[in-house]
Amino acid sequence: MYIAASAQSAHDNYKLLIGSIIPRPIAFVTSINEQGVVNAAPFSFFNIVNDEPPMIMFSCLRKATGEMKHTASNILGNGEFVVHIVDEDNVAAINHTSINAPEGVSELELAGLTPVPGQMVRVPRIAECRIAMECRLTRHVELGHCDMLIGEVLCFYVEDELIHNGRIDAAKLKPVSRLAGASYAAIGRTFDMERPQYES
Repeated sequence: MYIAASAQSAHDNYKLLIGSIIPRPIAFVTSINEQGVVNAAPFSFFNIVNDEPPMIMFSCLRKATGEMKHTASNILGNGEFVVHIVDEDNVAAINHTSINAPEGVSELELAGLTPVPGQMVRVPRIAECRIAMECRLTRHVELGHCDMLIGEVLCFYVEDELIHNGRIDAAKLKPVSRLAGASYAAIGRTFDMERPQYES
């Protein structure tokens, strides 16, 4: 069937997007407000956008009122954030940070997660996350109901056991991805394919 996006509601389009574009990596983002309160939230509109310099993006849906969420407003306020990779060991606690906490209440405390001072940014990383990327905001793009935030990665934190010859061991990381609704996925069957070489 063909479904015209303009012929159905934004919510119906959203359901088709998140049900089709799977699995999606999850960015667990920390930021701080003007008072120094740490905000933490997961986002599954997330990916790499550049390698030189290293840059990543995530999109933050706005509230029903059209107001920015705390994460976006914090980052626009001071230009810094940290993105963490979600894995099987921390996903339950990170899911708890998606609670609709009021301004000034840190989701980290509610979830029992531990902040660790950043190396190159003022925003802390989270001790329970085995990969973190300290970022400086390079671009903010308003996309109607979303705020897309692009950041340059200034510093990588990777637990020693996860890295070998500069490469991440995915089996040891055990990353978790987002599906639709309340569903998540772990890595299942993996396989390799070599890129074909053109021969004239």
